[in-house]
Amino acid sequence: MKARTCCLLLAVSMGAHADLREGFASVPGARIFYVDSGGSGFPVVFLHAATGSVPIWQHQARAVTEAGLRFIAYDRRGYGRTRLEPGGPQPGAAVDDLAALLDHLRIDAAYLVGTAAGGGIAMDFALSYPKRTRRLVIACSLGGAIDDEHRRLGEWLRPPAFGALPEQLKELGPEYRVANRAGAERWMEIARVAHAPEPHRVVQSPRTSVTLAAVSGIRVPVLGIAGGADLYSPPSLMRRFVERIGGARLVTLPDSGHSAHWEQPEAFNRLVLEFLMERN
Repeated sequence: MKARTCCLLLAVSMGAHADLREGFASVPGARIFYVDSGGSGFPVVFLHAATGSVPIWQHQARAVTEAGLRFIAYDRRGYGRTRLEPGGPQPGAAVDDLAALLDHLRIDAAYLVGTAAGGGIAMDFALSYPKRTRRLVIACSLGGAIDDEHRRLGEWLRPPAFGALPEQLKELGPEYRVANRAGAERWMEIARVAHAPEPHRVVQSPRTSVTLAAVSGIRVPVLGIAGGADLYSPPSLMRRFVERIGGARLVTLPDSGHSAHWEQPEAFNRLVLEFLMERN
């Protein structure tokens, strides 16, 4: 029933917004589910949060394709419709799965847009596969940074009791929950079925140590988008790693929580597309 619900969410949400084809990419140890608009536009790969899967990007698909870019989103290993393959290496590294997906789609390099945990994977990919990364958007994320000081700050902001709170309270800003209950309930349903069923759940580790010192080595243009009401990664915490990247800039969306792409899609899409379409 859970898999069927996930499929229905995908068909209703994504199909109504863009002409996307579905597919599975065989990578070592898994079959990665993805959607792809195809076309000749430069590819933009969207990386979901730990509470998300492909349908969470439903507000971005049409905007990206109408801008002339190629929209790609996929379920990471352990999420959505992606399934583990018997006998393959587990859990593998998320960035290696992404590289294999790009190989499957015959893509040499791409723009990456990652939110929350997906932002950490985007940063890891830029460090692990620099020649395959052209631009990065890191939204509402700690960027996967693992320095002790950065981790302690996170623990101070999010004491143990924080983890027991409902996901929608932790990840959706109060302004959005008050103003758009129907949208919040749709987000909650996507989050409820985001994880793949057992035995297809795994937790992947970074391939590269994403330290505050390491991110200074990223040489591609980077845009950080913070939510002013984000309890996980407020602007002050995001600024600590974004400012280490030469030429990177951080923009804050007031009142947004940890899911800016969902809560304020028009503003989010405008920022992302203006950045991706820049000539320099």
